[in-house]
Amino acid sequence: MISDLSPTAFLVLWAVVAFGAVLPVVPTGAAVSGAAVLAGHEEPIEIVLVVLVGGAGAYTGDLVTYGVLSAAGTPLARRLGWLEDGDAAAVTARLHRLRERLEEREIRTLLVSRLIPGGRIPVLLVASLTGYPWQRFASAAVGAALLWAVAYSAIGVLGDAVFDDQTTAIAVVIAAALVASVAPGLVRRARG
Repeated sequence: MISDLSPTAFLVLWAVVAFGAVLPVVPTGAAVSGAAVLAGHEEPIEIVLVVLVGGAGAYTGDLVTYGVLSAAGTPLARRLGWLEDGDAAAVTARLHRLRERLEEREIRTLLVSRLIPGGRIPVLLVASLTGYPWQRFASAAVGAALLWAVAYSAIGVLGDAVFDDQTTAIAVVIAAALVASVAPGLVRRARG
């Protein structure tokens, strides 16, 4: 299969997405969208590989993030201001309410939190602080990571279909992915 994406490019895509899932300073959605343009340009079947590799990177990063947040625990939540200082009973009650909310719609919450910029870390912190089972999280995270990779790959496929020039398509889809990543946070800030 001759294409613009080599095995090394897929390894780099996985690493960039995994790193960006742990430290959300890397535009991981833009990386997946750009890779989808490259994959779709020569070998459309490689789009499936972009989804799988991007999803695997997101999944790996989510597992690492969940583990780190579990290890950091309540002190991190207090430092971030998510748990106010007070008596232990009040903190325990608040964590119990958060856990109940998570369990009411756990799959949907975990899926949607992956798609909403800035939504994943708070949900992962709540899950880790409240003792959400690792196995259930790991199972739900598979679907969330793949859904996220499909969404950002779709941006790349659309850009590749709209623009004849591959360079233009990559520039536009990266810009679109960045806007999709940043816009919800800006809207929330404007409202608050």
